[in-house]
Amino acid sequence: MFWLEIGFRKAGGQQFKSLAFLPFSGLLHYMVILVTGSAGFVGKHLIEALSHRPDVEVIGYDRDSDPAMLQDGLARADVIFHLAGVNRPQNPDDFRTGNTEFTEVLCARLEAFDRKPLIVFASSIQAVLRNPYGASKLQAENALAQWAAKTGASVVVFRLQNVFGKWCRPNYNSVTATFCHNIAHDMPITISDPNRELELVYIDDVAAGFLAVLDELPKVGAFEHREIPKYYKLSLGKLAARIQSFRESRKSLLISTFDDEFTKRLYATYLSYLAAPDFAYHLAQKIDSRGSLAEFVKSPGFGQIFVSRTLPGVTRGNHYHHTKTEKFLVVEGEAIIRFRQINSIEVIEHRVSGREFKVVDIPPGYIHSIENIGHTEMVVLFWASEIFDPATPDTYFAEVLNLKNKVKRSAPPSKG
Repeated sequence: MFWLEIGFRKAGGQQFKSLAFLPFSGLLHYMVILVTGSAGFVGKHLIEALSHRPDVEVIGYDRDSDPAMLQDGLARADVIFHLAGVNRPQNPDDFRTGNTEFTEVLCARLEAFDRKPLIVFASSIQAVLRNPYGASKLQAENALAQWAAKTGASVVVFRLQNVFGKWCRPNYNSVTATFCHNIAHDMPITISDPNRELELVYIDDVAAGFLAVLDELPKVGAFEHREIPKYYKLSLGKLAARIQSFRESRKSLLISTFDDEFTKRLYATYLSYLAAPDFAYHLAQKIDSRGSLAEFVKSPGFGQIFVSRTLPGVTRGNHYHHTKTEKFLVVEGEAIIRFRQINSIEVIEHRVSGREFKVVDIPPGYIHSIENIGHTEMVVLFWASEIFDPATPDTYFAEVLNLKNKVKRSAPPSKG
């Protein structure tokens, strides 16, 4: 296997310098990519996403970088992801300096190098609004359009809106980042209008949308707008409430139903703002002569999970349910799980060990118990199909081994 320079390949009418990596399977095209604003929120994610592609060399440039890196990138890049910009300056004049004029400088330098790489520009939905930030972004778009028309180069513009995800700076220009950070740190938040509707896009979808341009190159000399196709709508008040529920779940143990993509992504974002000492938290334990027990998580659509430690020789359970079902998983120790159908005297026994990770289902209508038959504490993980409700517990106490009856025992056939 070796590298071989094969000159240029045509892509969308533009020339892309290529190197070919020649394993036995064939050629792998190679592109040089410049990312401006590489240390920013979007830039960090794009750099990370690009690191998984074997067909690119990435040059990252940010405001603290050596200016020579920008010159090198402009001189060599086949594709430029132009993410650098200013959105919360102290001086409003800096909007034009950081957004419009910097973009104009990039175009001028590329002309001086006689180069026309594909440019992917991160603009903003505020480009259609009459404010200094939006105006500076629109003027930057116009500068790129003029450069594309003059040189025949291609430009793709994404007007981003309310991007959320890990690593976004809080108390700056992202309400999601601010809510996540402040709530995670028990700090107050301000909700200007609870009914104000937001459209949010997830940072991983933004990175994927940018990378898709590398595989779906625009036409020669095209200046086009593309959109991140996936976005989420909800009110400011509901956003705050959802994030607050994540914080409260450590006490209530109630977690949101993660059957929708947005909740999963918002929860992941929230967790990324926890302080390191706050990664861990204690569960409330119930301790008695049998050992200890703690509830872990609950969800209305899922039920609940809890864990117990049981001393040697101790039996837990001896009750049955009409509708509630459970799963038992012994993770440490030795146990016998016994069952007896409420209208029968036949006892079914399952011997389980923490060494085998064997799950035992608890059907309704069966009195059941679990006995620690080992010499050490037994640790068991339980799942119940319903959250325990003291008002309607669906739990009826009875002994599996009722001494008043002659009990017939049976064990399931061995599986080897």
